[in-house]
Amino acid sequence: MEVWIKALEVEMQVKQKGIELEVRSPDGKEQLGDCYVTMTGLVWCNGKTKKENGIKVKWEDLIAICKSDASLKAAVKAAKAL
Repeated sequence: MEVWIKALEVEMQVKQKGIELEVRSPDGKEQLGDCYVTMTGLVWCNGKTKKENGIKVKWEDLIAICKSDASLKAAVKAAKAL
């Protein structure tokens, strides 16, 4: 994957506006989506979805998913099954 920072604030602490990451295919030709990192969590925007229509993940939920290899693998398996 290619991941680009599209907008980065000078301040080191992540604010409400957050950081926008552009995620592209490994060859860089296709935009897979954007990931916004904010002080309240993450927002995943598949393809060219707008931020307000993206999938929101609270930090607490991300922490629960990533707490162990087993929980991460279970979450990824469940997501791929959809």
